[in-house]
Amino acid sequence: MGYRGKLAERDAARALRSQGLTMPAIAERLGVSRSSVSLWTRDVPFQPPLRPERRAWTPDRRPSSLHLRKLAEIERLRAAGRQRIGRLDDQQFLIAGVALYAGEGAKTDGSVLFANSDPRIMRLFCSWLRYFFDIDERRLRVRLYLHQCLDLAASTVFWSSLTAVPFSQFIRPYRAVADPSIRSSKHVHGCSTVRYSCSRTHRAVMGLVEATLEADALPG
Repeated sequence: MGYRGKLAERDAARALRSQGLTMPAIAERLGVSRSSVSLWTRDVPFQPPLRPERRAWTPDRRPSSLHLRKLAEIERLRAAGRQRIGRLDDQQFLIAGVALYAGEGAKTDGSVLFANSDPRIMRLFCSWLRYFFDIDERRLRVRLYLHQCLDLAASTVFWSSLTAVPFSQFIRPYRAVADPSIRSSKHVHGCSTVRYSCSRTHRAVMGLVEATLEADALPG
């Protein structure tokens, strides 16, 4: 191939690169080596083409049969789970709370500390703590972790009602700056942390955690 042919290939490579094609794709299309493409296009600004946005679900969009089967299975297994668990007796409730604290609670000696963004989990924990331990309500504290764009007053009312801890025992919240590059969705009421400052209670909780995790406690 002559000099003019090489110039034509170089110009074509540069044009394709500016359109967002990768070097391997350009080399394959033009029938040249990748090293040549790299040499010809190294000063061409590269920006990959934007992916087409997935069509959002709308009421007039008919769900696929696969999606319908998935929803049906989820609902069926939820019903089976409710039937299998039933209503917890005291021993089952005790172990459920211990397992929850083993996974999510603070292990450092000094305070019972539990944080979560799921209101159902926080309600279960607070009910469990009050049911099985002699709690001095005045020593309970709640701290919220909340993005700056969310309503602090509404979230305080929400978590106070759910935890049954008065506003006066909420300490200064942590207001996070949202990073849209990490996550676009946020918990509407943020994440709450319940602290009960009592070494004796924390040690009692950790004693139950250790007993639950011991091999002798497992069936079989």
